[in-house]
Order: sequence, then C-alpha cells, then structure tokens
Amino acid sequence: MAEAKTVHSPLVTYVSMLSLLSMCPPFVILLWYTMVHADGSVCQTWEYLKEHGLQELISIWPRPTVTAWKIIACYAAFEALLLLFLPGKRVEGPISPSGNRPVYKANGMAAYIITLVTYLSLWWFGVFNPSIVYDHLGEIFSALIFGSFFFCILLYIKGHLAPSSTDSGSCGNIIIDFYWGMELYPRIGKNFDIKVFTNCRFGMMSWAVLAVTYCIKQYEEYGKVADSMLVNTVLMLVYVTKFFWWEAGYWSTMDIAHDRAGFYICWGCLVWVPSIYTSPGLYLVNHPVNLGAQLATYILLAGILCIFINYDCDRQRQEFRRTNGKCLVWGKAPSKIVASYTTTSGEKKTSLLLTSGWWGLSRHFHYVPEISAAFFWTVPALFNHFIPYFYVIFLTILLFDRAKRDDDRCGSKYGKFWKLYCEKVPYRIIPGIY
Repeated sequence: MAEAKTVHSPLVTYVSMLSLLSMCPPFVILLWYTMVHADGSVCQTWEYLKEHGLQELISIWPRPTVTAWKIIACYAAFEALLLLFLPGKRVEGPISPSGNRPVYKANGMAAYIITLVTYLSLWWFGVFNPSIVYDHLGEIFSALIFGSFFFCILLYIKGHLAPSSTDSGSCGNIIIDFYWGMELYPRIGKNFDIKVFTNCRFGMMSWAVLAVTYCIKQYEEYGKVADSMLVNTVLMLVYVTKFFWWEAGYWSTMDIAHDRAGFYICWGCLVWVPSIYTSPGLYLVNHPVNLGAQLATYILLAGILCIFINYDCDRQRQEFRRTNGKCLVWGKAPSKIVASYTTTSGEKKTSLLLTSGWWGLSRHFHYVPEISAAFFWTVPALFNHFIPYFYVIFLTILLFDRAKRDDDRCGSKYGKFWKLYCEKVPYRIIPGIY
C-alpha cells in the first residue's frame, strides 16, 4: 500500500478535527434552531443559551427518530440504486499518484432529473408531502450527525482491511488516518464509488431536494411563494444543475482526485452540505421577502451570470485538457506550460498548465464567481439578520483554504514548473489583489 501523505501538519489536523467534532455538530443544530425556532436571530438564541446555560443545548437538540431514519434510508437507497443501475457514459478519471486511472459511469444528470421529477410527483399526487422533511429537519440533521460519524469509522476500518486500490495507506497516526482518510478511491465492489455517492449523489443531490422542500413548505404555509424564495430556489437549482451537467469534470477536482475519503470530506458532504449549504433557503421559509419584479430580476440575472462564468471556467480547462491544448481560448491559441512530474511509482508524466483565458486572470479565478453566486442566492433575504450569510462566509474561507492547499500540492508535484506558472499567473484568486 502507498503511504498516505498528510494535507496539513499533524498539529493543524488535530486542531481541525477537534474543532469539527466539538463545534460543527452543535453548530448545525443551533443554526437549524435559530432559523426555525428563534426567528432567525442569533441574538435571541444567544440570550436563550446565556439564560439557561449550555445544558439547554442538550434539551433543544432533537433526538433522531424512526421517521428521520426512514427518510434518510429511503433517500440514500434511491440514490444508490440510481448510481448503480442508470446507464451512463464511461469516463476515465485523472491518473492517481500511484499511477492508477479510476473509471466512472457518468449518469449524474439523469439521476438528478429522475430525483427531482420523482420528488415533485410524489408531492403532486399526494403520495408524500415534502413538508414532512421540513417538519422533521432537526431530527434528520441529528441522525446525519451521528450516522455519518459511524459511517466514517467504517471507512477507516475498510481502509485498513479491504482497500480498493493501491491509492491507499496509513501515515501511522490513527487520528490523521481517520480525519484525512485511508483511501483515495474507496469502492464497494467494482461499480459503487463511495466518494461519488457521498459527495455527489447524497450531498449535492440533497441540496436540490431541500431547496425544493423549503419552497414547497413556504407555499403550504403562506399559500404562495415569495419572489425572494423563488430567486433563491431557482439560483440554487441552476447551480446544482450545472454541477451535475459537469459532474464528470468534478471527478478531476481536488475533492475526488486528491483528497482521501475520510472524516473531513465525507462527514462534510453527508452533514454540512445538506444543513449549511441550503441554509439561506431554510431562513426564507419563515421570512418571506417581497423584492419586487425589478430587483428580483436583477438578482436572478446576476446570479445566473456568475454561475455561467463559474461553469465556463471549468469548461475552458476541461476542453484544454481534452484536446491536449489544441483548442481556442477566447478565440486564440492557448498559452500554456508543459510540466513534467514523477508519480509515487516512479513513472514520468507530463501535464499542461493553462495560463490564458479565465486561468490567466488568476490561478483559482473560478472561485470568484462561485462565491458571488452564493451571495446572490442569499441576498434575497436582505439584511435583517446575519445568519443567512454564514454560508457565504464559510464558502469564502473554505475556497481560500482550498486554493492554498491546491497551490501547495501543485508546488510539490511540479516543482520548478509550478514556480514558472506562478510567475506567469501571479494572483491566487482575485486578479490584482490576491
């Protein structure tokens, strides 16, 4: 087995893991409680806890119920079946550090359409009311918190006893192995890719499902859907649609191709994505805002433009890689650097680094429209409360950290070629600033 390389130093990993374990689960519950039971007011929640003590946090923490487990199990089973049995194009992932090339079945867009059509049909024909999901949301989040932790323990055990490929191994530290993961491409059998399931089919798909859920809940609560909720829901669905349209490209990103399947990424996708990424819509359920047609249209168009630019950044790089640099970028032959590197097995490889188009503006320019899009689907909530904007703040911190990690990884991989790339594209994210 290949020895695992740590992403950060052991000290940073310990601090990160302790923070995630001690702060993130209660934060998920407090965010839900604040939006659903405290009128979206952080101050109201703070005063409540200050008056009653931290012991009260235990009393407001919903207990996982049979209903919550049934909803999660039905959803997970449905998505797993779609992942396994829907037809799809064969797609090869990037060559791994050990020289392996994972193979995927690209059926995400079909799974996405079937999921939303099925969910809306169940509601339309009176078979299942999505409001039930909203009404049991605290219990669902609570079940996900504990269930996903247990799932990560199983992943750790699997990494030791039955790794799926040579892209796995231990760094010799049980905490780091559990947190960052043992395996790069864990699978059950030949076809069920665990990271594709947790990241794409459970995490990202739940984003769309919950966005629709919140919209339906507001409709049933008020007899109509406010234009603010419509803008929020449409932009989120456009973004998630873009994701599944581009899902095969996602399999070449840091999340899949470089980060191992451990507590950090899997717990995050199973818990943090459904609870935090959807939170602006959760806030709007009980706080409908009437923007007016003109303002709503401006926000909607600005958000769609940002999502398109984010998509075009990824499309541009994919096209560049697919054609081995023999394409046009903004109507011109692309500027590039031919970088060589050595895999862990000692094999010599080369990569092309794009230095023009969007990728000539900064090394991670695609994060700028992504953060902007998140702002535009949050701003319909206006500025009465801080809590809807937590996701935008979190996303900014996450992507800035990811950009640094990616730069560090590329610097280690490409050496002098990466230094040359940084000279040609000096800004990490924001052109002219950072």
